[in-house]
Amino acid sequence: MPNRKDLNFVFFGTPDVANETLTILKNSGYIPTLIVTAPDKPQGRNLVLTAPPVKNWAIENNIPYIQPEKITLEELKITSSDLFIVVAYGKILPENIIIFPQNGCLNIHYSLLPKYRGASPVESAILHGDTETGVTIQKMEYKMDSGPIVAQEKTIIPPDEKASDLKKRLIQIGGDLLVKTLPDFIDGKIECVKQNEEQSTYCAKIKKENGLVDLEKDLPENIYNKFRAYATWPRTFFFKDNKRIIITDAVMEDGKFTIKKVLPEGKKEIDYLLFLSQ
Repeated sequence: MPNRKDLNFVFFGTPDVANETLTILKNSGYIPTLIVTAPDKPQGRNLVLTAPPVKNWAIENNIPYIQPEKITLEELKITSSDLFIVVAYGKILPENIIIFPQNGCLNIHYSLLPKYRGASPVESAILHGDTETGVTIQKMEYKMDSGPIVAQEKTIIPPDEKASDLKKRLIQIGGDLLVKTLPDFIDGKIECVKQNEEQSTYCAKIKKENGLVDLEKDLPENIYNKFRAYATWPRTFFFKDNKRIIITDAVMEDGKFTIKKVLPEGKKEIDYLLFLSQ
C-alpha cells in the first residue's frame, strides 16, 4: 500500500467516527498537518466542559489542532495545502475553504450518493428497510453532499443489523476506501462522476420524538426497522399511562414484531410479558 507521508492535508472532524477514520489514515502512513475540530461543549447533567474525540486524538498523537467557532481561511493559518479531508465535522464549510486546497476537499459520506444526502444516512437506510448501502467518497462542492463521486463501495445490510453495528462497518469500509483511493486521486488518475440530481434523496437530523411508535397502528416491519435504526439513540418507545416506555430488546418472528424487554420511565429494565401483567 503506498505511503504518502509527504501529503500535506488538513483533517476536519469532530465525533468518534472521525476519530476512527484518523486512526485508519495514520496506520496507513497518512498524518494530517493540522486538525480542525469543534469547540469543547458542556455535556451531561452537570454540564462539564468536554473535548470532542478528535481533539483528544490530536493531543494523543501530537498533531496541531484548532477549534474555531466560525471557520475562516485566516483561522486555518495555512498558506497552502494539497488536500482537505472532511469526516463528520458538524459545521458547513464556506466555499472559499472548499476550493482552497490544490486538490480540493474530500468527504466520506455513509450512503450511496446521491441517496440519503444529509445528517442521518445510516439510520435512514435501515429505517426504509434497505438491504444494501455503502460509502461514498465525494469531492465537495458548496451544496450539501452534492459533489462529484470519487469512489464508492457497496455492502449488504443483514435483516437484523442495527444502525450502530452498520455504522462501525461503514467507518472501516470508508477509511479503507479513502486510503486505497488517495494515491490515484492525488495523481489525477481518477475521473470523478457527477451525481444524478434526479435520483437524490435527503435525510434530516434525528430528533428524540422520531423514536415514537404506535404498537396498534404501525406496520410490524416499520416498527422493527425503527427499533434497529434508533437502537442507540433516540431509542424506540411508546407511551402507556402517559409514561414513556423504551423498547430495549425485540425481534421479528413470522412477520410479527415481538418485544422482549422494555425500560419503563423511571424504572429498571423488565421482561415485556411481566410488564404487561403489572
